[in-house]
Amino acid sequence: MPRRPREWHLIGYASGLGARNRGCADGPAAFRAHGVQRPPNARWQAILSAEPAGTQDVLPSVSRLCAALADQVAASLASGAFPIVVGGDHSCAVGTWSGAWRALRSEGPLGLIWIDAHLDAHTPETSPSGALHGMPLACLLGHGDPALTGCGGNGPKLDPAHVCVVGARSFEPEEAALLLRLGVRVFSMEEIRRRGLEEVLDEAVFVCARGTAGFGLSVDLDALDPEDAPGVGTPVPGGLRGDEVVAALRGVACDPRLIALEVAELNPHSDPAGRTVEMAQRLIGVVVEERREVPHPWIELESRWGAHNYHPLPVVIARGEGVYVWDDQGRRYLDMLSAYSAVSHGHAHPRLVRALERQARKLAVTSRAVHNDRLPVLLKRLCEVFGFDRALPVNTGLEAVETALKAARRWAYRVKGVPVDQAEIIAARGNFHGRSIAILGLSSEPDYRDGFGPFPPGCVLVPYGDAQALERAITPRTAAFLVEPVQGEGGIIVPPEGYLAQCAEICRRHRVLLICDEVQTGLGRTGRLLACQHEGVQPDGVVLGKALGGGLLPVSAFLAREEVMQVFTPGSHGSTFGGNPLAAAVALEALEVMLEERFAERAQTLGARFLSGLRSIDSPLIRAVRGRGLMIGVEIDPARVNARALCQDLLARGILTLDTHGSVLRFAPPLVIDAERIDWAVARIREAFEQRGCARQAA
Repeated sequence: MPRRPREWHLIGYASGLGARNRGCADGPAAFRAHGVQRPPNARWQAILSAEPAGTQDVLPSVSRLCAALADQVAASLASGAFPIVVGGDHSCAVGTWSGAWRALRSEGPLGLIWIDAHLDAHTPETSPSGALHGMPLACLLGHGDPALTGCGGNGPKLDPAHVCVVGARSFEPEEAALLLRLGVRVFSMEEIRRRGLEEVLDEAVFVCARGTAGFGLSVDLDALDPEDAPGVGTPVPGGLRGDEVVAALRGVACDPRLIALEVAELNPHSDPAGRTVEMAQRLIGVVVEERREVPHPWIELESRWGAHNYHPLPVVIARGEGVYVWDDQGRRYLDMLSAYSAVSHGHAHPRLVRALERQARKLAVTSRAVHNDRLPVLLKRLCEVFGFDRALPVNTGLEAVETALKAARRWAYRVKGVPVDQAEIIAARGNFHGRSIAILGLSSEPDYRDGFGPFPPGCVLVPYGDAQALERAITPRTAAFLVEPVQGEGGIIVPPEGYLAQCAEICRRHRVLLICDEVQTGLGRTGRLLACQHEGVQPDGVVLGKALGGGLLPVSAFLAREEVMQVFTPGSHGSTFGGNPLAAAVALEALEVMLEERFAERAQTLGARFLSGLRSIDSPLIRAVRGRGLMIGVEIDPARVNARALCQDLLARGILTLDTHGSVLRFAPPLVIDAERIDWAVARIREAFEQRGCARQAA
C-alpha cells in the first residue's frame, strides 16, 4: 500500500518568464490565496520568484530559478516529505525533476508521467517561438541549452524508457520526432478516447515505475479542456475533462512509488471565476487524499459490529462491472479473485441483470410449499447439460455438499445395505467443502476445526492424489468418496494425471459413490464444463454452486443418478429459499450465457496463456506455478515473503486477489476476461515479484 509521507511540502514557482503570456507567474499566489485543502502536516516551504528580466534573454533568470527549485525539491525528498510544486509556466519542470533526480539517483532512475496538451520537447534549434516552457521535457532528456540541461547536475535526468506523455494534441513534428527517436511513450487523445484514461494511466504507471527508484507526476493544466480549465498559459480545445482526470488520478496517487507532484501553467488572469484554481486544488487534493492515513469508516463500522470471522484486504469495494471492481474512493482493480469463482460471468453481466430484474418484478420467493414456473425449467436444463437424472436445488455450496452427504448415507443404508448409522464418508486431506459442523469432520485444517468439536463419526481422510490410498481406506461401510477435481482452498492443487479416473474405477468396483465437489471448479472454470471431464469421468453425483448464481445470488445444486436421488422423500430434506423462482431464473440464464459465450473454451485458451506468462516470471520467491484453465495458483517461498503481502502489493498495482494459507497466490478471474487483460496482469504480477525480490536481496 502507499508509503505515507511524514510531511507535504508545497513549493511555488512564481514565474512566467518561460512563456509568452507571463500571467502564470501569479499562479502560486492565487492557489495559496484560494486555500488548498490539505492535511495538518502540509506546509508551504516557499514561493520562489525570478528577478525581473527583459523580453529577450530570460534564460539566465529561468536557469537560476530552476536551480533553486531543484534544491527545494531535493531537500524535501531527503527529509521524507512529498513535494508538491505549483507553477508557474512549465519550465518549472526542469527544476522539479532535476531535484527529484538528484535526491534519488543513487537508488535508480527516475520515471515521469507527463500529462500535457503539448509535448514540450523543443530544443532551441526547433522552437518556432523560443519560449522555454516548450522545452522542459527535452531538457530533462538531455537535449537543450546547457544552462537548463545541467540543472541539478550534469547529464540527462530522465531515461526515456521510463517516461510517458499523456494527452498531447498540439505539437510540432520536430518534437514528435525527437521523442519517437528516444523511445518515449506518447498516448494521444485518440488512444485515450479509445481505451479510457484510467487504462492509459495504468499502463503509464507500469512504464514509469517498473525498475525505477520512483516516479513523478507532472500535470500541465492545459491538458484539460478549456471548458473545465480556462485559466492556463496556452489553452487547446478538445482536451481531457476535469472529472475524468480526477477519477483516473486516484489509481496513480495510491501507487507507493509516486514520489512528487507538479501542477503547472496556472494563469489566474484568464479565469476570473477561479474555476482553474479549483481544478488544480482538486487534482492536488486527490493525491493528498489517496496517500493520507485515515481510519476507514466502513472498515471501522464492520469491525465494531461484525463478528471477526474474516480477515479481508483493507479495501472497500463499492461497485463492479465486467472484469473490474471499484473501491469506494473510485480506484479500479482487475478482479483476479471473482469471489472464489462465484463471478465467472463478470460483475453485473447485462443478461443476468435483466433476468434478475424481470423475475423480481414478477415473483421472487414462494418456498417449496407450492410449485413455481421457473424451477422445473432449471432442473431439466441442469440435468441435460451435465448428464444427470435429477437435481436438488439449494442456496450455498455448503448446503449442496451437506445434501450430497445425506444422500450418500441414506443410499448406503437403503441401497447398498450398510448397517444403520455405520456409513463412512471418505474425503481427501487439504480439502475445502465448507465450514459446517458436519463438513468440518471431513476437514484436515486445524484452524477450521479448533474449538468446534466433537464432529460426527464416520469421516475418513486419505492423501489427495493417491488413488491407492483411497482403495486401502474403503471398507464395506464406505458410502462415498467426496473429492475436489482441483483443490482450491488447499492451494490450487492439481492431482496427478489419471487420478480421478482411477478413483472412479476403484469406487465402481467397490460400489462406493464418487461425488465431485465442483462448487469452484465447475461451470467452465478449468476449461471443461466440469473439471472431472478432463479425465472423462462421470461421477455418481456432483455439487455445483458459486458461478451458478451468475455473481448475483447464492444458487447451488446437487445433481445425481436416479439410484442416488430417489432416497429423498418428502420432508427428508429441504430449504425455504432453495429453488425459489428468482434464483432459478438467474441460474437458468447463467447456464445459457456460460454455453453461448463458450466459457469453458475461453478458460482453456486463456488459462494456457496465463499459465505460460506466470511461468515466465523468473523469481527466487516462486516455488511453483500450477493450475487448470483459469484456476491458477502461484506458490511462493514463505521464508522469503508472505503471500498476503504480495496481495497488498498487487492491490496497489490495481489487481485484486487473495492468498491461501499465506503461501499461495490464487488467480481466478471472471471467464469473460480477454487476452489483453491477462497480459496486463502478468506484467504487473511480474513487477511485484521483481520489486519484492530486489528488496529481499538488498536487505
